[in-house]
Amino acid sequence: MKIDYSLLSKQLVSLIEDQSNHTAVLANTSALLNQTLDNINWVGFYLAVPDSDDLVLGPFQGNVACYHIPFGQGVCGVAALTLETQRIDDVHQFSGHIACDARSQSELVIPLVINGKLYGVLDIDSPNLSNFNQNDQQGLEIFVEQLVNCLTA
Repeated sequence: MKIDYSLLSKQLVSLIEDQSNHTAVLANTSALLNQTLDNINWVGFYLAVPDSDDLVLGPFQGNVACYHIPFGQGVCGVAALTLETQRIDDVHQFSGHIACDARSQSELVIPLVINGKLYGVLDIDSPNLSNFNQNDQQGLEIFVEQLVNCLTA
C-alpha cells in the first residue's frame, strides 16, 4: 500500500497542534504511525538525555524495548550521533545492531533536531527485509519536520 505522506503530515498537524505536553504529542504521533504504516512491528521515540550521550525510551507502540541506547551504538545511536537518517534494509548486516526485538529485519530512524540540538529519534522497525524505500524516507522526514514544528510552537 502506498502511503500519502502529505496527507499523513496534515493529519499529524491536526492531531497535535495546540498541544503543549510533549509526552502526549509523541504518544499520539506513534499511535498515528502505527495505524498508518504497513508491515511494522515497532514505532516510537528515543529521547536525548540532557548532558549525556545517551537516548532513553520514550512513547512507542509495540513490544517492550531497550531502555537506553548510547550515542553511536545501534541504528538509533548512529542516527543520534550523526544527526542523519538511517535507512537499513537488513539490520543483521548493520555493525553494532541492538536487537531489542529479534523479529525486526529492517529499520528507519530519523533524528528530531530542535534549535540545533538533538531532541530524540523516531524509530520504526519492520519484520520484513527492505521494508522502507526512498519515498518512505523522504515522506517521513517531512513528517518529522512537521512534528518538530509543532513541538517548538
